[in-house]
Amino acid sequence: MAIELPSPPKVGMVSLGCPKALVDSERILTRLRADGYTMSADYSGADVVLVNTCGFLDSAKEESLSAIGEAIAENGRVIVTGCMGNEAEVIRARFPQVLAVTGAHQYEAVVEAVHEAAPPELSPYLDLIPQAYDEAGVKLTPRHYGYLKISEGCNHACSFCIIPSLRGKLASRRIDAVLREAEKLVQAGTRELLVISQDTSAYGVDVRHEERMWKDRNVRTHMTDLARELGGLTDSQGRKPWVRLHYVYPYPHVDQVIPLMAEGLLTPYLDIPFQHAAPSVLRSMKRPANEAKVLDRLRKWREICPDIAIRSSFVVGFPGETEADFQYLLDWLDEAQLDRVGAFRFEPVEGASANHLPDPVPEEVKEERYQRIMEKTAAISAAKLAAKVGRVLPVIIDEVGEPDEDGDVGATGRSEADAPEIDGNVFLRDAAGLQVGDIVEVLVEDADEHDLFGAVLQS
Repeated sequence: MAIELPSPPKVGMVSLGCPKALVDSERILTRLRADGYTMSADYSGADVVLVNTCGFLDSAKEESLSAIGEAIAENGRVIVTGCMGNEAEVIRARFPQVLAVTGAHQYEAVVEAVHEAAPPELSPYLDLIPQAYDEAGVKLTPRHYGYLKISEGCNHACSFCIIPSLRGKLASRRIDAVLREAEKLVQAGTRELLVISQDTSAYGVDVRHEERMWKDRNVRTHMTDLARELGGLTDSQGRKPWVRLHYVYPYPHVDQVIPLMAEGLLTPYLDIPFQHAAPSVLRSMKRPANEAKVLDRLRKWREICPDIAIRSSFVVGFPGETEADFQYLLDWLDEAQLDRVGAFRFEPVEGASANHLPDPVPEEVKEERYQRIMEKTAAISAAKLAAKVGRVLPVIIDEVGEPDEDGDVGATGRSEADAPEIDGNVFLRDAAGLQVGDIVEVLVEDADEHDLFGAVLQS
């Protein structure tokens, strides 16, 4: 007689916010998958829906609340987690029917809530059925790149930010656990590792840079040791992954990772959250006001690794920012010549001390300054990309198109200067035979303000 196994419960996931939240979602889903749950791609097929929220800005909170409302309307059985979870009373006041609300990276509480809402139906039969997912776990990103979270929380007290109250103080992961996860990702097909945290440079400070055994040696819980070890990973074919560093504060020891980029162990790319350049604004932000020293270090880094790409983001219209402060920032950008820049209009965040600073900047002035900084950085980007025309660059393939009416196949990729989702692209022609995740040599033929265009060199 045939025995019909019970169908495992299905979980849907809506993941909002930054890559760190995406990693949280991956961890939650990996744990649930191990408990016998399967994933649902739509609301109708899910026994329960998880909404991983963002609570950094008011606009992000509204997006999170909208997502919760949509999930309730479409499914009705909703669990809320993530950064907005510390405002449970706000969520429950608007959506009293939510099943549970938990805070950021409270993995056990989320899993317990799912178990209660849709009990797992594990059995000896199901336990013997192999799970159809990579050894590295459930991934919400494409197979060929993955985010590697090295710590939670932050020790900074920036006046515009509430991350420490949302995610707590710095809590570094064990370096052996990080390296083990990275190794699994690479062996599972990840060609690019994106190292993320709230403050990558501070990795290990909270544990006094303790040493852990990795392979046959001790390694420190420290940014430089981590970078060196990640740069030594290879897959089963002996290929090195790209290793890209995000959220790097320019502490002195960052100088030690630049030679690793020059040697090819790390992707020549640094994402540094400068936020502003004018000393008075940096002081109001409670940020280090050492913009002149940073310019000197940028010059030295480029001497060591000429191809290094520097990305940053800036806030315009911060309370008390004068026209002179803003012009100082524009002049600083002229000198710094950053490769990739994002800008944001200052937006008050509930609970941030910056909300109480004097001399708020009018909205129309914020908008005018935003347009000016975007024009400035677009011009810098256009000039830097134009200088790459005629060069041959390594490019990782993100998407391969279908043949057009002439049989030509195009593809979209990224250079080492481009992180996924936030930077530019390299658009390729004559891409027949390429697969997503391939890293190929590309002759750059043209450029605009943000992207490159070229053709793959045939080997």
